[in-house]
Amino acid sequence: MKIKFCGAAREVTGSCHLLTLEDGFKILLDCGLYQGNDGEMHGFNQSWHFDPASVDCLVVSHAHIDHTGRIPKLVADGFRGPIYATHATRDLCNIMLLDSAKIQEGDAAYHNKHLNKGEKEEKPLYTIRDVQRTMQLFAAHAYEKWVKIHSNVRILYRDAGHILGSAGVLLEITENGKTTRIGFTGDIGRPNRPILGDPLPLPEADYLLCESTYGDRLHESAPGEIEHFLKIIHTTCIKNKGKLIIPAFSVGRTQEIVYMLDQLHKSGQLPKIPVYIDSPLSINATEVFINHPECFDEELIEYMLTDENPFGFNGLFYIRDVEGSKQLNSMNKPAIIIAASGMMNAGRIRHHIVKGIENFKNTFLIVGYCSPGTLGAILRDGAKSIHIFGKYKQVLANIEVMDGFSAHGDQQEMYDVIKNHIPTAKKVFLVHGTPDRQEPWGQFLKEKGFKDVVIPDLGDEFDLD
Repeated sequence: MKIKFCGAAREVTGSCHLLTLEDGFKILLDCGLYQGNDGEMHGFNQSWHFDPASVDCLVVSHAHIDHTGRIPKLVADGFRGPIYATHATRDLCNIMLLDSAKIQEGDAAYHNKHLNKGEKEEKPLYTIRDVQRTMQLFAAHAYEKWVKIHSNVRILYRDAGHILGSAGVLLEITENGKTTRIGFTGDIGRPNRPILGDPLPLPEADYLLCESTYGDRLHESAPGEIEHFLKIIHTTCIKNKGKLIIPAFSVGRTQEIVYMLDQLHKSGQLPKIPVYIDSPLSINATEVFINHPECFDEELIEYMLTDENPFGFNGLFYIRDVEGSKQLNSMNKPAIIIAASGMMNAGRIRHHIVKGIENFKNTFLIVGYCSPGTLGAILRDGAKSIHIFGKYKQVLANIEVMDGFSAHGDQQEMYDVIKNHIPTAKKVFLVHGTPDRQEPWGQFLKEKGFKDVVIPDLGDEFDLD
């Protein structure tokens, strides 16, 4: 049996790992889109480290685009096998992949409309039709139930507490009378966070693929987080009379922030300022959330006994149409605006940046990880000016960062989820992280007792005995 690392190797995005069994059966773990501007990764989304038509099945950990965003291209390029996911992941993929296809088609159309002499026409990575064909291949399953995907292979999904429907995956493979267990953490969530249940450890495995996004640090604690958030709201909207603009992922992060604002509104702590969710995908995703209460934690279930809609309150407005979004840009009064995307590399947030980044009254609050090279990462690193839509803009607005909102566990939180593997894991492969995070994380794991920790490069292949 072999494993090949075909994405998210020394990178945070593009999750994709290929298992090949001795009988030739091929299992792909995730099929994500690379999101970033690293020159070395140019062309990643267009190419494969394997033949898509040769893959027998795909096992998806969760719906985020950096884990699912190339599935329609996989199908367009010849994949015809089943796609295994949890029920909530399937429903989220339905709206997220359609949204991604619209972006691919729109970007290609814009490029082709503004071609310079000698430039070639651009084709979308995939189309809406490809997504429609893709969704027909999904086979949804519940947590904690063994699913047979091959005569000698079965998988188990266990709640990862990262986003709605997210899961760690345990694969149990029997070859030549020997059973091997491979654990894939997907993205590990955080304990005691709003909306979702806590991440659960996978049963002990012989080999473990583990994420490492925040492997070098600890997050801000929850009490300090709420106090910090309120302080930013008051300083920006009440004292400065500006806009608090929050770039946030449409799935997970947006709902968590809205739920927190709902609680602050209910308790009377939220100032009387309008809150706008400027993202059609966020609105659709919120509807999916409401349809999957089986993923909620006990705190949210109890909260809903007195507030049946934890994602809505007086003063909260969801903006679907483009005209409404434009009006927010021209509006000159205090407000909170939440818009996608979280890394600021696409979506309506970029228009809010153009209109608001040179206003010292405004604050841009970054609430999650941003891949190197993205606009979010550039602003996190303290840039004094940015280049956007062909123009240079001075950064006069305040830039705040709150990693406590992150849906990724920190060093200790990830360790608490995987420490049960210390006695059994022959090898731990660190994926979904940059080397500056992975190396401290790997050293930490070795000091805690893990025998062999490896940071694979893109395209590396290993025998699993």
